[in-house]
Amino acid sequence: MIEVDINNLKLLSKKERYTTVLKQVDALLENENNVIANLANVTSLLKSTFDYYLWVGFYLYDKDKNNLVLGPFQGSLACTRIEIGKGVCGTSFRDKETIIVDDVNNFPGHIFCDSKSKSEIVIPVLYDGKAIGVLDVDSAEYAFFDEIDKIYLEELVNKISNILS
Repeated sequence: MIEVDINNLKLLSKKERYTTVLKQVDALLENENNVIANLANVTSLLKSTFDYYLWVGFYLYDKDKNNLVLGPFQGSLACTRIEIGKGVCGTSFRDKETIIVDDVNNFPGHIFCDSKSKSEIVIPVLYDGKAIGVLDVDSAEYAFFDEIDKIYLEELVNKISNILS
């Protein structure tokens, strides 16, 4: 396992932080195959690395109920289930595309799980072209996510998609 000093990470640029996180994720996945353990560690790593993350977690597809169910996360209490096509998570899952929302108040049908959330990025987790979940990240600041977050979080999700299949 790669040792990461979280305090030193905060001195790095966003891009450098993501690069370090991706290396850590590789090390985590190499030594462990339990889905819950891996997703829990990934959310913890992201939350502790990026101080502007208010909430970070996974919603996983529940085929029996045909909705998304809360998976491992870091942050305050969260919505347990989200309908496909509803809110940012349900829309990202349905459309199989990353969504960046600069102001959640302007997203039609946004689901307010935490009133402190101001902006959000949701990345679909795809396996063999099928959506199997989403990675959801919220910030307490408006317009906080950008193309750098999108690129690196999509890469991270690609690394973990096969453990969720």
